[in-house]
Amino acid sequence: MKVSKQQLHQLIQNKIHSAGLSQEHAGIVADVLVHADARGIHSHGAVRVEYYSERISKGGTNNDPHFTFEKTGPCSAVFDGDNGAGHVAAKLGMDHAIEMAKENGVAVVGVRRIGHSGALSYFVQQAAHAGMIGISVCQSDPMVVPYGGAEVYYGTNPIAFSAPAEGDDIMTFDMATTVQAWGKVLDARSRNVPIPDTWAVDSEGNNTTDPFAVSGLLPIAGPKGYGLMMMVDILSGVLLGLPFGKHVSSMYHDLSAGRELGQLHIVLNPSYFTNEVTFRKHISQVMKELNEIKPAPGVKQVLYPGQGSHMREIENEKNGIDIVDDIYQYLISDDIYQRSYDHKDPFAS
Repeated sequence: MKVSKQQLHQLIQNKIHSAGLSQEHAGIVADVLVHADARGIHSHGAVRVEYYSERISKGGTNNDPHFTFEKTGPCSAVFDGDNGAGHVAAKLGMDHAIEMAKENGVAVVGVRRIGHSGALSYFVQQAAHAGMIGISVCQSDPMVVPYGGAEVYYGTNPIAFSAPAEGDDIMTFDMATTVQAWGKVLDARSRNVPIPDTWAVDSEGNNTTDPFAVSGLLPIAGPKGYGLMMMVDILSGVLLGLPFGKHVSSMYHDLSAGRELGQLHIVLNPSYFTNEVTFRKHISQVMKELNEIKPAPGVKQVLYPGQGSHMREIENEKNGIDIVDDIYQYLISDDIYQRSYDHKDPFAS
């Protein structure tokens, strides 16, 4: 069914607040989740609310975190999230990074000891809307079979980038280093539809189209994706003194314990490198020229990275966001959660 962006935000905020977060923090979580659903990234939207609510209610997300921010140099800092909601810590960490980049041209802020933070595109767009280039990487549950291996080691370890163009236009790119994010499998499960056989493998290491049979995801482009997820894990885990690789906490193992995850924000101020007006003009030119490229047979138009998501966002603002009926029924219910994710394996249904 379709619901308005405002209605979806209120439903999510109400549920997250009922689970134990303050209205302010629940509102930020709702901001990030609605951002994802509006852009058609349903794997990081309302489908996550029941899991978040259970973890909050069981104490695995600190509902009264003591956030600290420590500048370690002119352009570097560490934001400690005290295992609060990852969405909130990541947003506040990016706010700090933007202010540092305004002053010094470059900012690198490690956000440590947080929970799952949702779609990274939200945070890099904070930077772009402030006239900056935003880059963000974060680690995640070990659920990916490394190239040439038969057991999981790294997470989906996403990377996101956003840059400002002229006016209010921005260009945003957000990707997992797997063929698809784990949330896409969750979305397929919620819709009871098969997945492409290039996404994941079953317990025997065979490619599978059954989302319920998945026991390992595949890296994008084989060894290249494998190398990228290694890089992300070092930048958002090892660099911040946090668990890494297969030692990263499982999303479902113990919902009463903090996740201790890491994320790294990098913000660049274009005015420290070139003329800011020219920079924005050239980003707009790139977007326009990509759209004007002759399309291949069967393709209507070449889109710049992230344009499809932006087009869906505009459409959904106008016509409402499509939400699975079961998820909507959960959101309007009085239940904090209706099924437990606690102490399941990383591929819990």
